[in-house]
Amino acid sequence: MTTAEPPAVAVPAHPAAPAADRRRRRPSTGTLVAAGWLALLALTVLVLPLLPGFDPLHGDFAHPAAPPAPGHWLGTDASGRDVLQRTVAGARASAAVAALTATVGLLGGGALGLAAGWFRGPVDRLIGFTTDVLMSVPSLVLVMIAVSLRGPSLPVIGVLIGLLTVPHFTRVVRAVVLSLNERGFVQAARMLGTAPARILRREILPHVAPAAVGFAFTATTVAIVAEGSLSFLGFGLRPPAPSWGGIIAEGRTNLGSAPWISLAPAAVLCLTVLAVNYLGERLRSPAPKGAAR
Repeated sequence: MTTAEPPAVAVPAHPAAPAADRRRRRPSTGTLVAAGWLALLALTVLVLPLLPGFDPLHGDFAHPAAPPAPGHWLGTDASGRDVLQRTVAGARASAAVAALTATVGLLGGGALGLAAGWFRGPVDRLIGFTTDVLMSVPSLVLVMIAVSLRGPSLPVIGVLIGLLTVPHFTRVVRAVVLSLNERGFVQAARMLGTAPARILRREILPHVAPAAVGFAFTATTVAIVAEGSLSFLGFGLRPPAPSWGGIIAEGRTNLGSAPWISLAPAAVLCLTVLAVNYLGERLRSPAPKGAAR
């Protein structure tokens, strides 16, 4: 009995293990839907402007506030401008702001978080005090003031929002570095006399990167919503330059007679934020072994 049982249990386990691994690696339906939406949006933003006749500033004065129909698939606004073309052009503005925000946040917050977690002591306390002060400032009001002084432009808005995400990136990176400082492989590298820069590059950064990139998804959604809010309040791109918030604001006076003017960009904005948030959550919280997500 004892000699026969191990082969009987072990034989079916070997072919089943690769199948289980494949199931764990298979993306969930939600992940596919979210990634598909972002891919479709990116493809539309890249391809549609290349087609002849694409002009989000051109007004079809014969069809003002026209409902969705062939030729104007999402309708036109009060000036006869195509809502689909303006929504696509607005996506380019949001993408530029989001990219700047994530870049500034990752670089600035990553560097400060590494310094705070690695050096600790006075350096950690100084960086922690600075981040606490920055996080206590009403960010949207501060951006409005800065935009009023410097003038609205995509680089200004993107960098400002990115600077306001630096404290959050700093805390995320610092927490990971502090947890790694006591790990055996880091302690072993120190005992061997490895240079601090090499330890940071070879041992710390590979473990910090997933957490920082995962939080970058959250920063991206913050940037998209903040840019839309600023444009809606009149602190974004100046009309007639299209942005999602600006298009929504332009259509609010016609919500009763032409709701598609505001609803189309609002729906695209919401779906994009949901998709980015979902992918960020999946990246930060990988599925446990044997479970499907």
